[in-house]
Order: sequence, then structure tokens, then C-alpha cells
Amino acid sequence: MTSRYAEVYRSWQSDPVGFWERAAEGIDWIKPWDKAFDASDGAYGRWFKGGLSNTCYNCLDRHVLRGRPGQPALIYDSPVTGTKKKMTYQQLLADVVAMAAVLRDKGVGKGDRVLIYMPMIPEAVMAMLACARLGAIHSVVFGGFAAHELATRITDTKPKAIVSASCGIEPGRVVAYKPLLDDAIEQAAHKPDCCLITQRPQARADLIDGRDFDMTNLMAQAKTQGVDVPCVPVEATDPLYILYTSGTTGQPKGVVRDNGGHMVALKWTMDALYDIKPGEVFWAASDVGWVVGHSYIVYGPLLQGATTVLYEGKPVGTPDAGAFWRVISEYGVSSLFTAPTAFRAIKKQDPEAKLFQAYEVTELRSLFLAGERADPDTIMWAEDVLGVPVIDHWWQTETGWCIAGNPLGLGLLPVKRGSSTVPMPGYHIDVVDEGGQPQPAGMLGNIVVKLPLPPGCLPGLWNADDRFRESYLSEFEGYYKTSDAGLLDEDGYLFIMSRTDDIINVAGHRLSTGAMEEVIAGHGDVAECAVIGVADEVKGQSPCGFVVLKDGVVRSDEEVEKELIAMVRDQIGPVAAFKRVVIVERLPKTRSGKILRGTMRSIADGQEFNMPATIDDPMILEEIASALGEKGFVKSS
Repeated sequence: MTSRYAEVYRSWQSDPVGFWERAAEGIDWIKPWDKAFDASDGAYGRWFKGGLSNTCYNCLDRHVLRGRPGQPALIYDSPVTGTKKKMTYQQLLADVVAMAAVLRDKGVGKGDRVLIYMPMIPEAVMAMLACARLGAIHSVVFGGFAAHELATRITDTKPKAIVSASCGIEPGRVVAYKPLLDDAIEQAAHKPDCCLITQRPQARADLIDGRDFDMTNLMAQAKTQGVDVPCVPVEATDPLYILYTSGTTGQPKGVVRDNGGHMVALKWTMDALYDIKPGEVFWAASDVGWVVGHSYIVYGPLLQGATTVLYEGKPVGTPDAGAFWRVISEYGVSSLFTAPTAFRAIKKQDPEAKLFQAYEVTELRSLFLAGERADPDTIMWAEDVLGVPVIDHWWQTETGWCIAGNPLGLGLLPVKRGSSTVPMPGYHIDVVDEGGQPQPAGMLGNIVVKLPLPPGCLPGLWNADDRFRESYLSEFEGYYKTSDAGLLDEDGYLFIMSRTDDIINVAGHRLSTGAMEEVIAGHGDVAECAVIGVADEVKGQSPCGFVVLKDGVVRSDEEVEKELIAMVRDQIGPVAAFKRVVIVERLPKTRSGKILRGTMRSIADGQEFNMPATIDDPMILEEIASALGEKGFVKSS
């Protein structure tokens, strides 16, 4: 199939507003917009101003009314509890209406905030959609988040209600949420009117009289009474949700997503980027606490009339490295979207993909990777195992959908491993130096997006307009600063190398740690790796590589370390001054799988640091410090 990408991208360039007006025909509007794009409104303009719609209606009601009431909307698969459940569009709508009735009875209405603190259970999806139905603004906080971090978000959003569950389930342990929630409310400057708790059998919560209520019981009562809750019309520019960026310390940074542009953009991506048809099964193996969970567990697939998978488990350990293959086979998944770290974990435990042989995955057509750099070695491994296109694409919490990718629905472009391919319509990407001057093809620099941003991207931060401008718009005039570094090659392909602060300066040479990681990941014994720049009295900074080996490697660490140093010297050059390798059992990560390079750098430099709120396991930091100490690489604080 010849790709239509160039033709479609040119059509956006020639008529950027008309392009999105045509895309907006895929959404049901209560009232058309007065102005498709108003450049005078907000920090850079607002999309579909004056239009009225409802996101819940577009996700559920219209599919029930137009022939999909009995089609599965949501597949819930929980290997940690042994639970499996399929919900049709009609069933999911009935539960969302019941939950909306409960929220409405507790005083929640249009514009009110509802904080959602939930594990990966269907009630989390219901809560998001119930808020959208009422015109309320939801803010999902990752289940199990520390009380202090949860408290800062309660203070910032000032929710009228909090929707939570009694516990979350991790491999080998139950995490009680209610004590964390109670502690957070005690710390927060704002107190919610009520807390609505889904009781799970693994650990029931004690409810506080007058404030806490059993959500399941109240929903059952609403269904018995036959309560109807119509969709509330909201402005296209009204907020749908607030999502706090991961790793935030101090004052939280709440990304705002609007209703109208968000629906238009996500619906377009389901067709043009992911090539998912109504009725097909799409699985984003993420969490509703992250932006991927918002965009592609909940809203994108349901806007399209597809079936989405809600998975309460891990890529390994629930029960083994064949977990993903089992889900794909069992439910006929057409496309999987996950983070590269998930595949690195699978590859580490089952490098020869022996567990893959037990499953039929004939329905799978594509694998999409995002959330961090997808190193070529991981991409090639996935290609060899799955035999389908493996598509790296790049986007951010702030944008809500893909900035650069390979649009499967328009026909795949030639793949360049290590590249997220080309800009999507709506995004004009430039690479500039610190002074904002364009860099030539192949030259590393700051990746920026020309304003205005397309529909679906953040119009601002919650109650922080000045901070929005300072954080994203002020440094490079006329551009959105992505804080990512990379290059555009002579064909216009984008290569994301690292976050801007992961560009290290070694004796005056600006080097990408991502490029070094790419070399190291190509070693046959390496499962995953991270390279950071540590302080160096002579060179300013010097690189240090942290490496996790594949299971079953029997050679000595020293032998592997020497080979890695030689590989980087050979492929990047002596200028990299790569001489330090630390082999560790695991890398510190956020719950979404991003490696905590900044924290590792602080440990190596002997600096004090705040424990990252999103860290998956704090004990890993002690292991990193110990490994550095054994090598003599860590400075005393």
C-alpha cells in the first residue's frame, strides 16, 4: 500500500483550520462551533470555540443508538485477582449512568472537580465517563500514590468528591488505598464533600460516617430506581480533565485537556495512525493514571466504537513473560500499544520468546511503542517475535496524542529504526539551538513545535497561565518547547535522543546519552540500560552506563563491561569518554516505566534529592547507590 501521508500532511499545511473542521465531522455535536480556531483566545488560541458537545455521549450513547449495544466495549482482564469480564456498550452505559446518578446526588455538577484514585478496575473507567457525562472535570491520580503527593493534587484541584477503591493489587501484595487517602485528605488544604469507595474483596476499607459511601451499593440503588442522567452539553473549550505530569515536586503541574478538540484529535488518530476499525480490539497496556490510559484505554477506542482492554497485571510476573501473548490471543487484539520497557522486561526473562510459541496471535496487526526511546535492539526483537510492524511514536502528556509517528492507517512509511518517523498533521517540528536558530539536518538540538498547537493539546495548566507560558512558550518565541532533544535527518525523519537535560557536555562536546544507550542495547547480553552524565572535575561531565543483563548470562561482569566500553568507543568515538559501567539487577523506574535518570544522577553526584512520587520501588535506589559505591563511582554528599 502506497502511503498517503505526504498528501494528507500537505492538505493540513495548505488549510490547517479546514483540515480539522473536516476531521470534526467524526464527532457528534449538539451545536456547531462559531469559530473553528480563535487565535485571540488563550495562550496560543482555542479550537472549536462555541461548539457544544459531550464526550460521554460520543463514547457510549451514540454507539448504543446506532447498532452497537451488544458489542463489547470493555474487556477487563485481571491476572492478579483471576477476574475476567466483558462489558457491552449497553452494559457500560448503564453502569456509567448509575455512577453519574450517584455523583449528581452528592452534588457534583458541571465544572466541579472529581478526583479519581483508583486501581485498574472497570469502575475507574466508569468514573471518568460519568464525570464527562455530568460536565464535571476529572483528575485521575495513579492508584497507590503516596499520601503527600495525593494531598498536593487535592489542594490544587479542590475536588467536590473523591472516587476511590479499598485497595489495589500488586504481584504478591495488596495495597490498601483508604489509609493513604485518609492521610492525604488530612494533609490537604481542601476537604472534599464526600468519598465514594468501591469495596474490593481483597481488602475492605473502613468508611467514615458522613463522608465516605459505598459506591457499589449506591449504584445498585440508582439502577433499581431506574434513574436517568442525560448528557450535559459542554463547550468544546470546557475542561474534560486535569492530569498531573509524572515526577512533579512542590507545586503540581496540572495539564488541562478540553472536550471538543480532544475528541476530534483522538478520533482522527484511531483511523489514520492506529488503523483501528469500529468493532476491533485495541489494547493500550498502560494505566488510567497516565496520559496513555486516558487517551487510548478510555477515550480513543470508545470514540471509535472499538473494544478496549483494561489489564490489571504486568508484562512479567503475572504469571510469566507470556502474559501479553495470552491476552492478545484470548481476545483477538488487533493492535497493542505499550512502552518499550515492557518489551525489554519480556525479552530479559524470555530472550528466545519460547513462551510466545504457546499462543496464536493471528489477529495482531501492529505494535505501537511510546513513553520513552525505543532502542533499535528492542524494536528488532519485537519484529522478529511478532512478525508485524513495530511502530515507535512520540508524544507527551501535554499533547495528549502523537506528535511524530508512522501512520499505519495512511499506509506505512519506510521504517528507520530509532526514529519516531515523521510529524503528524497539526505539528510543524523544528530543531533549534539554544538561541532558537534552526539546526541543519542531522544536527542535535532542541525539538520545538510551531504554534498554534493542534486540537487535543493542552490549552494551558490548571490555574497557572503564567507558569504555562514560562514552562512551554517563552524560551523559543512562536514555538512550544518540548524539552526533548534530537534531530531531523535529510528525509525529515525525527530522532528523539533524550530529554534536553540528558544532553551531556563532555569537555565542551555536546553528546546524547540516548545515542550511547542505543549502542549498549545492541550488545547481546544486555536486557536494558541507562546512561547518565555525572559530574567530572576535569571534563565537566562524563557518561556512566547502568546495565541490566539478560537472564542466564554466565560471563563475568568485567568481561561484559570491557566489551561495552569498547563498543561505545568504536561507534560514538573516544570523545564520548565512556569508561564507567555499572551492572545492576534492575533500574529505578516510575510506575509508567520511565527510567529515573535524574535521580540516578543525583545519587552518583552525591546530591540530596526528593524521593520521586512516581517511583515503582524505592529500594532500587539503595541498590543503585550500593553498586556505585562498590565501583568507587559515587561521591560523598
